[in-house]
Amino acid sequence: MATTTDSSSGNRDISEWRSIVTLIVFVITNVVVLFPFHIPFCIPRWLYNGFLGALSSMRIISPRNKTQGTSSPWVRLRLSMNIVTAPVFADLFLLAIKAIGGKEVKDGTVGADHIHPIDIMVFFITLAYIAISIDASGLIRYLAFRVLQWGGKVGHRLFFYLYLFFFGIGSFVGNDPIILSGTAFLAYMTRVSSNIVHPRAWIYTQFAVANIASAILVSSNPTNLVLAGAFKIRFIDYTANMVVPVIITAIVLFPFLLYIVFASESLIPVEIKMHELPEDARGKKPVNPNIPNARGTAEQQEDEPGEQGKLLSLEEIMNPFLDKRGAGFGAAIMALALVSVLSLNAASQNLPEDVVLQVYWVTLPAAFIMLVWDLAFGWLHRHETREIAQEGRKQVEEAKAEQARLQREELELAASQGGDQVVSVTGNDVSGIGSDSEIVKCQSTTIDEKKEASLEKDTPPTEAATKTNNSDQRTLSSVARDAYRWSQETFPTATAVLSHLPYALIPFAFAMFILVQALVTKGWVEVFAKGWDHWVNKTGTVGAIGGMGFLSVILCNFSGTNIGTTILLSRIIQSWLRLHDASGIPISERTYYATIYSMALGVNYGAFSTAISASLAGLLWRDILAKKHIHVRRLDFARVNLPIIAIAMSVGCAVLIGEIYIIRSDRPFDIVPVLEE
Repeated sequence: MATTTDSSSGNRDISEWRSIVTLIVFVITNVVVLFPFHIPFCIPRWLYNGFLGALSSMRIISPRNKTQGTSSPWVRLRLSMNIVTAPVFADLFLLAIKAIGGKEVKDGTVGADHIHPIDIMVFFITLAYIAISIDASGLIRYLAFRVLQWGGKVGHRLFFYLYLFFFGIGSFVGNDPIILSGTAFLAYMTRVSSNIVHPRAWIYTQFAVANIASAILVSSNPTNLVLAGAFKIRFIDYTANMVVPVIITAIVLFPFLLYIVFASESLIPVEIKMHELPEDARGKKPVNPNIPNARGTAEQQEDEPGEQGKLLSLEEIMNPFLDKRGAGFGAAIMALALVSVLSLNAASQNLPEDVVLQVYWVTLPAAFIMLVWDLAFGWLHRHETREIAQEGRKQVEEAKAEQARLQREELELAASQGGDQVVSVTGNDVSGIGSDSEIVKCQSTTIDEKKEASLEKDTPPTEAATKTNNSDQRTLSSVARDAYRWSQETFPTATAVLSHLPYALIPFAFAMFILVQALVTKGWVEVFAKGWDHWVNKTGTVGAIGGMGFLSVILCNFSGTNIGTTILLSRIIQSWLRLHDASGIPISERTYYATIYSMALGVNYGAFSTAISASLAGLLWRDILAKKHIHVRRLDFARVNLPIIAIAMSVGCAVLIGEIYIIRSDRPFDIVPVLEE
């Protein structure tokens, strides 16, 4: 007898036009997430000027320069269609055509069928604050420096030590802190080595092993939270089932990476030749990188080519900052939070059905305690941090003033030159110009025009629009800018952590929950579930592991990252269970657990497959590398990762098959407790 509830509210006709449109919109949305773009559009300049004028009159922005930007009656703007906006616009469109309504929005935000998006987001964001605070203390970068010392100049040994380090830390705090600190560390390390031709081996290995490690704990990845919630899996049970396939994957993958995938002396040299850090630089007191302008002009100079840039990069990794008290306190809070979460989750399984314990009850106060610590520590040391910031800002301003002075001297020198130089500067025929004074005047005017055009080109539109002689007038934007700088200088750690939290995950996840809920109510998820049931009936337990592992990896690249894939596949599996509950045909324990845990492997490992947008961590990883002048192309990402994901999934699924056949039986699995509300 079926005792479950079905959020689809009965079967729907998938041939109905709104159902068809819903599926098309879902597919298009995921294509846009994979290939983001901009939509250009124009608005009348009078409307644009009127809007900015209204903001200026309300003192939200500075007064505008009335003489600027009047050459065209239209203003061209761009609308970004990306991982955040595309799902949101898709939901709004479906609401507009009444393909979805309040029920889908409610179920996609508050929750349905054991998936509670708000609870998941609160849990993950609060735990992420603690993890990123540990990273902001300098602990991960400092430990990486120690690993670099232990590995020495032996390339293969250092590669092995860093592999173990990233796997161990990633298992504890998840992949985001590893991406934040580890990526920058490797970019610096490979740059200051004279015989590492390309950082490919180091950065791709780090990204892969961080995502492999994130599969062990439920708390390490929001995909794990969705999966555990959807099927009422205790956190300790999840880890017990995942730890063996994940660890064996890491063990087997390493020699493949070292001796096959990256088997080149130019990628992983036998002996790494590093530039030596001068003795005076070794004795410098490390500066907190969370303080703005803490290193003065060095932050700009280290990205410049040449020995000076390499020396500053070497100083960044060989003389790391470490807040010992903050790191110790953060590690203790994280350990206590994880132990408490596991205990609370285990206890909740034995409570009456009307009593629900939420794991964010642990992480929310833990994150608050960590925030209070960061704020208190910043306030107690505010005089020191403000002095460092002001000194660094003074150096930067002096360097900019010196650069402006040199440019001005160059312009004046060019203006003082005679006839032949006029042609080289202006690029025009100057025949017919009589006196030297006319030549100089013509040249000076051209130089001024070029200087003005250059300034207009390098100035952001908003800033250019707000330039005025009365630049000292206080506005909301200037107050906000000053407040943020004051916060950076007074509470550097707290401000840095808050600015690095994965805020983009929130609108994206909620919008994807609603989109998948639309597929549920329109009947598409039930269709997909019938297809999955047909596959499992034909291939059995081994086919369930291979099929779900392959499907989850592929969908990570084409279904709104691994988070969107987990949401969709969880709904499909839930619908598959309902089909068997309604028909009375049992599912074996082996087949059920094979399906669940192969999906867990796929959605974690799928982050390092063929598309950078297969995970939010991938987008973060790419952006950090781009800031360090290492640009990862889509084609290169797929080409390098294909053998890595093939090896990792093959090993993980093979180990999971053995595990399932050893610890699970063919007796029928009790579906009802999983689906009961």
